[in-house]
Amino acid sequence: MTERNAGANGGGIEIGLYTLGDIGTDPHSGQTVSAEERVKDIIRAAALADEAGLDIFGVGEHHRLDYAVSAPPVVLAAIAQATKRIKLTSATTVLSTVDPVRLFEDFATLDLISDGRAEIIAGRGAFLESFPLFGYETDDYDSLFAENMELFLKLNETERISWSGKFRPPLEEAEISPRPVQERLPMWLGVGGSPESAIRAGRMGIGMAIAILGGDPGRFKPFVDLYHRTGIEAGHAREELKVSITGHGYLARTTQQALDEFFPYYSNYWSYVNSQRGISRSLARTDFERMTGPDSALFVGSPQQIAEKILHQHEMFGHRRFIAQIDIGGIPFDKVAQGIELLASEVAPIVRKATSK
Repeated sequence: MTERNAGANGGGIEIGLYTLGDIGTDPHSGQTVSAEERVKDIIRAAALADEAGLDIFGVGEHHRLDYAVSAPPVVLAAIAQATKRIKLTSATTVLSTVDPVRLFEDFATLDLISDGRAEIIAGRGAFLESFPLFGYETDDYDSLFAENMELFLKLNETERISWSGKFRPPLEEAEISPRPVQERLPMWLGVGGSPESAIRAGRMGIGMAIAILGGDPGRFKPFVDLYHRTGIEAGHAREELKVSITGHGYLARTTQQALDEFFPYYSNYWSYVNSQRGISRSLARTDFERMTGPDSALFVGSPQQIAEKILHQHEMFGHRRFIAQIDIGGIPFDKVAQGIELLASEVAPIVRKATSK
């Protein structure tokens, strides 16, 4: 059993999509989709991405009513039945507040259902609602994550395990079932801006998925260098140390069209994200255009411009995977579908050709 190779990629970095399943009101129509509609649209988007030849589709986890997905492996299992070859990942799993044994079993089952396409991006989460929901203390934020990651990696290595820790009952020669199709479930650590996370990912020899949602992407170059240096010092081969870049995006035929169409949705997105955090702040058009400039993190523009931005970042990071979130702020499904088509048919061929050398 081996880790599944990219199917339609044919060389070059992997390109895909992720969603957090936010439920936003369309700023033009004033309509808000139901959670049922949102989940079904996510499955439809994944099917389109698979048919178009993209490599990876991710689904994030939240535990609040303004997001539609609290159980990524369930949604990914539904996607597995609607797709054939696209890899399926969480984006992200809140590892601090999930039992690692249950997590492994869920994703191993997903791997069986999908013929070996399951992956996990683990993180500590931007919101804290899962801590009281599942009976954990936020004071244990870091130690829970460290312990659960340690246990999960051991579960990924062997079908029988004896283990003890602080936060869950010990395991005595426990059988961990089922085993995945792949030799191991591919594991990535989501990193938002902490050098400690880069060190942890490198030391463990797992992938590092960097979320770059704004500002100058160059500020993450030291994290990538630290990750590689730590991983090599820990005895991991350079080719095992994989970097993924994730970010917000919107594609249209021209850059001006992309800016004009996306701004109302992006402004809407940040309005409700800020309100979730108790902040009252709106996004000005001038700030938005600065955030979408050639040297910025937002992937908003024509296919050619998006391809150039991905390749510019690839020169900095040498990453193996790029994943975009293109469905935020109440964007209707037809515009998401348009973005999927442009990403797959016009951006991906340019980027794959340039990075396959």
